Amino acid sequence: MIGLFVTGTDTNIGKTSVCAALMHRYRRIASLRYWKPVQTGSPEGDDTATARALGQCSDAEICMEGVRLPRPLSPHLAARLHGEEIHLQKLLAPAENADGSRAWIVEGAGGVLVPLNASCLMVDLIAALGLPTLVVARSSLGTINHTLLTLEALRARGQKIAGVVMVGDSNSENRRAIEQYGNVAVIGEMPLFSSLTPNSLADWALRELDPQGALESIFTEAR
Repeated sequence: MIGLFVTGTDTNIGKTSVCAALMHRYRRIASLRYWKPVQTGSPEGDDTATARALGQCSDAEICMEGVRLPRPLSPHLAARLHGEEIHLQKLLAPAENADGSRAWIVEGAGGVLVPLNASCLMVDLIAALGLPTLVVARSSLGTINHTLLTLEALRARGQKIAGVVMVGDSNSENRRAIEQYGNVAVIGEMPLFSSLTPNSLADWALRELDPQGALESIFTEAR
């Protein structure tokens, strides 16, 4: 499998919007597919539908497979209360069947240390997929600590970090601190759109997301 795993420093931080922006940004250089392996709070919460709409995705660009659980809780708890258990090996089936003609944008649930079951965390899914990780972080107060902790957790498990996207009002000091202390590149600063539409997101992505093309090599591998 080729592509990116998109995680966040917290839940409801903007991962889905960033995934849709990635679709706009890299669609011109590679065939893409979005996938949300685990969704809780379903069907009311449907990140796949949101990514499809905001990213103006075709059916071929969306993978519908995955675990869908009704309660908006941590995956391990949502599964347990639903009388189920999330099995990592079963979750990996779409990845095992993936060919090299598409690059995947895989969206996690919550952060990297969110439990999937009694023994596995989200970072174990990241490791099993073998994809570099893009971290979505807030730009506001507290983001330095949360982002550095996320980066440290990934590195402690040997995972490759592709970069950080900050969401919210631009904060140059927080950006500088994350880049310096986290030894990582911030490849985009996504604003809080007054009107978040496919067109406004696409316009931002094509102008301001990864302007140096740091991630393009990841996607061109799928050609």
